[in-house]
Amino acid sequence: MSHYDGPVIDAHHHFWEPERNRQPWLLPDAHIPFRYGNYDSIKKPYLPPDLLADAEGFKIVGTVTMETEWNEDDEVGEIDYMQQVQDRFGLPSACVAHAVLNRPGVEETIEQLAERPIVRSIRHKPGQAASPSLAASHPSLLMDPVWRKGYAAVERAGLTFDLQVAWWHLTEAADLANAFPDQLIIINHAALPSDRSPEAMAGWEKAVRLMASLPNTVMKISGIGLPGIPWVIENNRYIVETLFEVFGADRVMFASNFPVDSLCGSYGDIFGGFRELSSNWSPDEQRAAFAGTAIRVYRLDPRLLDAPRATGTPGR
Repeated sequence: MSHYDGPVIDAHHHFWEPERNRQPWLLPDAHIPFRYGNYDSIKKPYLPPDLLADAEGFKIVGTVTMETEWNEDDEVGEIDYMQQVQDRFGLPSACVAHAVLNRPGVEETIEQLAERPIVRSIRHKPGQAASPSLAASHPSLLMDPVWRKGYAAVERAGLTFDLQVAWWHLTEAADLANAFPDQLIIINHAALPSDRSPEAMAGWEKAVRLMASLPNTVMKISGIGLPGIPWVIENNRYIVETLFEVFGADRVMFASNFPVDSLCGSYGDIFGGFRELSSNWSPDEQRAAFAGTAIRVYRLDPRLLDAPRATGTPGR
């Protein structure tokens, strides 16, 4: 057994400055329903120096930042802001942008986003039923023909797609993957296994095995905290081990989802947990899950694997 101590690409996190930007859910008096409960503590600036301070002890060589629920009338503006962050700090290495795929004119928005070199992927949450039992009668936008036209524009633009949806909609995601076999789907947050009851976990495992059977899918192991419960290895062992078994190291990537997941654990708790849970993997498997898969999927510079730890300043 050997704990991984090599380069890390944090494949899913957020940077923001709520006081100067346009994330309505991060305003001081905003309180949206949130899967981790009260989130007031993250309504503050979070920039590369903050991430690197949280990640002390881990060799962060690159990162991929995720869209932040920025106002939907200015989706390109979020990416232009993120380019300023990269210019200032040397991070993130790449971005996942937001585009409302069922909105008129989205093709033009996608074209503008694709022109920004920092953009690699698009996310638009398709909505979800409140429970597995309601999924059949309340399908997500994944099945909507207008939404799929927007999805086709993402593929034409040469961008991948980040999918955040509960596992009980993965049959719809599988239909989407089969309809667009050349488009890569990056499943966020382990398909949201928030209910850890035996029945729910059996349903989750069946759903992720279905997605793993499709070659145009990869999985992010991230965002698997539980509300009101500290992030501990034993709560997440089954999830990590199952995803490693069914997808393999070349199709999984570890990510922090910081600062959001700071609500349930420190960076050391989470990435230290990933180190422990992967300690019996081969060195090549560890390197893939911690960095290599993200570099390939998000088309990052492979020289990052040999780069020094990021410093949070340009030319790091």
